[in-house]
Amino acid sequence: MDNEFPNAEKILGCLLENLEEGIHVIDCEGRTIYYNSVMGKVEGVEPIEVIGKKVNEYLEDVKEDESTLMNVLKSGEKIVDLIQHYGNGYKKKVTTINTTIPVTLENKVIAVIEIAKDMTQLKELTENICKLQNLDKKMNRHYIFSDIYSDNSVMKSIIEKAKKASMSSSSVLLYAETGSGKEVFSQSIHYCGLRKDKPFIPINCAAIPALLLEGMLFGTEKGSFTGAENKKGLFEEANHGTILLDEVNSLEPYLQSKLLRVLQDGYIRPIGSTKSIYIDVRIIATLNEEPQKLIESGKLRKDFYYRLSVLRIDIPPLRERKDDIILFVEKLIEKYNKILGKNIKGIDDNMLRKLKEYSWPGNIRELTNVIEAAMNMADNNSILTENYFDSRIVYENNQNTCDVLSNLDGRFNLECYMSNIEKEIIEKILKKNNYNVSKTARELSISRQNLQYKIKIHKII
Repeated sequence: MDNEFPNAEKILGCLLENLEEGIHVIDCEGRTIYYNSVMGKVEGVEPIEVIGKKVNEYLEDVKEDESTLMNVLKSGEKIVDLIQHYGNGYKKKVTTINTTIPVTLENKVIAVIEIAKDMTQLKELTENICKLQNLDKKMNRHYIFSDIYSDNSVMKSIIEKAKKASMSSSSVLLYAETGSGKEVFSQSIHYCGLRKDKPFIPINCAAIPALLLEGMLFGTEKGSFTGAENKKGLFEEANHGTILLDEVNSLEPYLQSKLLRVLQDGYIRPIGSTKSIYIDVRIIATLNEEPQKLIESGKLRKDFYYRLSVLRIDIPPLRERKDDIILFVEKLIEKYNKILGKNIKGIDDNMLRKLKEYSWPGNIRELTNVIEAAMNMADNNSILTENYFDSRIVYENNQNTCDVLSNLDGRFNLECYMSNIEKEIIEKILKKNNYNVSKTARELSISRQNLQYKIKIHKII
């Protein structure tokens, strides 16, 4: 082997030293025979200080019977993706996700390899974000049903359904596209309901790694291998209140299974514990994709979905309730007049028509951003016109003939239709450029003479 690959050891050493994961290898007596620099940074020791030693000889916080390396050496059984919390050489608590693998020869374990991913900073960051979110909810005014306004008959019936849901403790599933108001509904259901004086804890399931989320939800208890301290989970903190599982379809299937048991039985079991704890928590979950498609693709367990959707509320996208746009615009102008210190008096009819024609893929959130941006550009004491809006809003419908074609009655003058589009575009660009013909011609990529001809035939003043 050495003759065939004389540099194999050098190549392997280079590979192991340049991995992002920490690598620790012990022999059949539990003493370290390899320890890369990444593992040294995680555990706060120099690799040279570890060679020939057992884990408990260089890390005081780790007992031999809690070491995953020593336990795999004794049992010969592989451990996969185990979270560990322990003190390193700097006396600082670290969090790692470890996979520990036995190396066997003739049915005997001759070595053990441990691969460790440092999750310390990510865990601290995630916990701090959750704390700040919850603090922000306590300090700031939360949403209630009076913050949801609509002139749309379908939407009004959905609001009434949500109000009835607030007076129940059954689980609620909110399905809506991104930006349609799921957060407003979820907070309103809690703060206008039976549990309004109890905790409301929102969790963004898509933003937290699954292995960390499990401990955050259910808590941890000092147990075999984990080195974890006794720590309450979010379910215990939310006892008698509500937990919002935002984008619940982002959860791994095994976590969906654990949450299903919580929904059915009302008990949780902290990681590392043998005891179950009874909790009384209402779950509100949100989805931003159609549930049936998620089930068919395997992203959402069917049994979990049925248990979540005791009360299902579907919030329609903005494009299906465009009669609400004028109401939203008025409210947003009022809001941003206060924030920006302006006195915008309204929006002109032409621009309002364009807002109603636009498809709004980002829903209410997009409309909010569009109005805020326009008001920043608008002069004080003015009316919002298309000059202040992004061109994608102003011109989208000039490029889309679908609505026109769907309403044909068998007669259609293509030449007339294209002429009208051309006239409207020229008018808009002229207005944008303060009727400067040369500037407008450059933007339209046509000659000045050609533009003047088109202005004449379209009778543009």
